[in-house]
Amino acid sequence: MDVHGEATFVRAYAPKTVLDAGCGTGRVAIELTRHGIEVVGADRDESMLAHARERAPEITWVQSDLAELDLQRTFDVVVMAGNVPLFTEPGTQDKLVAGVARHVGKILIAGFSLDRGYTVEEYDEHCARAGLKLAERFATWDRDEFRNGDYAVSVHMS
Repeated sequence: MDVHGEATFVRAYAPKTVLDAGCGTGRVAIELTRHGIEVVGADRDESMLAHARERAPEITWVQSDLAELDLQRTFDVVVMAGNVPLFTEPGTQDKLVAGVARHVGKILIAGFSLDRGYTVEEYDEHCARAGLKLAERFATWDRDEFRNGDYAVSVHMS
């Protein structure tokens, strides 16, 4: 298994800048930075961010609820890896999507399980309200074909 599958997926879009929204301990952000991409990591969990700061102090790490995040800039790619929409209070995913969407310069990528009460249809609707259109959807970060399984990696564009 490729432990950097999310970063490899993101790199396929050749971004110069990435917002790792819901970055946790920074695994994806750190890998993207290793490839010369400017990355900002944002998460609401200070203990995870402390670990990320220890591992990569050169990266900008921001503590914020993603629904309220306002960095006053956009990024080529905003990525939500690791089930980020599922760690949001049920019924508030629309606010999460709106919060990260204001930072999308070109592409929003999100991967999450579909067996926990939040569907791709709901996610697509939240993206549409934020002005984003579905471009591609896969079953895995390895780009396996999506066939309405229990996991989706969705790519929406501005």
